[in-house]
Amino acid sequence: MMYLATAVLFFVLLPVYFRIADRYNIIDKPNERSSHKNVTIRGGGIVFIMAALVVLCTHFTAFWLPVTGILVIGLISFLDDIYTLPNKVRLLFHMVAVTLLFLYLQVMSLSVLVIIPLYILVIGIINAYNFMDGINGITGLYSLVILGGLQYVNVYQVSFIEADMIWIPMIACVVFLFFNFRVKAVCFAGDVGSVTIAFWIVALLLDLILTTGNWMYILFLAVYGVDSILTIVHRLILQQNIFRAHRLHFYQILANEQKVPHLVISTVYAALQALIIVLVLHMPLNIDRMWLEGILILLPLVTTYIILKGRLMQPRLNGK
Repeated sequence: MMYLATAVLFFVLLPVYFRIADRYNIIDKPNERSSHKNVTIRGGGIVFIMAALVVLCTHFTAFWLPVTGILVIGLISFLDDIYTLPNKVRLLFHMVAVTLLFLYLQVMSLSVLVIIPLYILVIGIINAYNFMDGINGITGLYSLVILGGLQYVNVYQVSFIEADMIWIPMIACVVFLFFNFRVKAVCFAGDVGSVTIAFWIVALLLDLILTTGNWMYILFLAVYGVDSILTIVHRLILQQNIFRAHRLHFYQILANEQKVPHLVISTVYAALQALIIVLVLHMPLNIDRMWLEGILILLPLVTTYIILKGRLMQPRLNGK
């Protein structure tokens, strides 16, 4: 009953936000990085802040540290959607949010040689997740698949966290997709959506990894990871500034140059990630061969990315 009430609450509050956003011009205008052509309401991902507030009200004692981190990174991202904040300001608040997460996970007692790379890894994943949010449906559907995989682990394999910490953001994803998974989206997630849900997912994954000692769960982010990392490598080869806007992600090539419908691309990305999650969940765990198993899962994805992207970009390279 609580989950139904939560869904209804989100369905009621999100249209209220749309009216506010429309009035105060919180919109997304197409730019050189965009894969859309229409002016659309930005910040629909504020539903994930609503989700965090629900968790805070219902499970304050157990989860106030990570949920406060979610709210910190979510609110600064929402302000960034409105005002475009300096990178240093965003980074500062990201570090505060990650610190709250690390305090919850009790990793601050580890060596500084571990903590510093962990900060870089977590903040890097969050920003990569944000950069992947460029077409209708991709963030909501991809996040829903990962959360579904995490909940399967939580219910059937290893109980690592209170189920509401996964059910509530899943409900938020479904509500957001109702407005975003369309040929002409009612709203976009904005940084408040992609950054907030990225932080939430990373928090859950780290909790699971530290509980089980199984780093294979990082492959729950495999599809985004391969696209993000290989795109960075590609841009470095081209001697481009990797911090500037671009349209070289594989999904962007498909959407912008090959004119593949957004919803098809989003569905394929989510389906591929779902397949990898199934492989991870049903592969016999061998600690000594974990790295080899990870390579075997990633190799087809990496190979497909390199071959297909090269072929799809050939007209551009030939000047056609």
